[in-house]
Amino acid sequence: MSTKVVLASNNTGKLKEFQQLLAEQKLEVLPQAQFNVPEVEETGLSFVENAIIKARHASKIAGLPAIADDSGLEVDFLDGAPGIYSARFSGADANDAQNNQKLLERLHDVPDEQRSARFQCVLVYMRHPLDPTPLICQGTWEGRILTAPQGANGFGYDPLFLDPTTGLSSAELSKAEKNTRSHRAKALQGLLAQLSQ
Repeated sequence: MSTKVVLASNNTGKLKEFQQLLAEQKLEVLPQAQFNVPEVEETGLSFVENAIIKARHASKIAGLPAIADDSGLEVDFLDGAPGIYSARFSGADANDAQNNQKLLERLHDVPDEQRSARFQCVLVYMRHPLDPTPLICQGTWEGRILTAPQGANGFGYDPLFLDPTTGLSSAELSKAEKNTRSHRAKALQGLLAQLSQ
């Protein structure tokens, strides 16, 4: 028999990814929308804090264990920006194209060797809203920021993020390739390992 878990996200792509990977652990991942969980304000100053806020909020309203992730892009030349503000880098209602444009503008004329960056993902699994020891896993994907978008797959900063191993942007990788390299895939593997103990 599987355990029901609420995913603290309205992202359908994330939901499918989590459902596939966690089915082996006998976890049935359900979207927070099914429980009318409203978005919660992310007031934390780190990926960990924001993931905990989202997981606690969803768990409390749904009355189930919850999984939440907080992820984003850190660019060394920009002292780690956009970081936790990755989704709203160019404003509260920003879209991917606007965020990518702002990033390119901020890195205009910055040489390749100074364009190092990484995607970070922190995953939190909270057994109940008052869980004092939630499972916390982190995944990192090192790369570099390109000078122009490449590829049509993925979302967010994928067209600007160069994977050094393949020499392709994240948006040029197939879904299967991305799922073996990405920050979220690494964090999920860490979570699977902890859940199977």
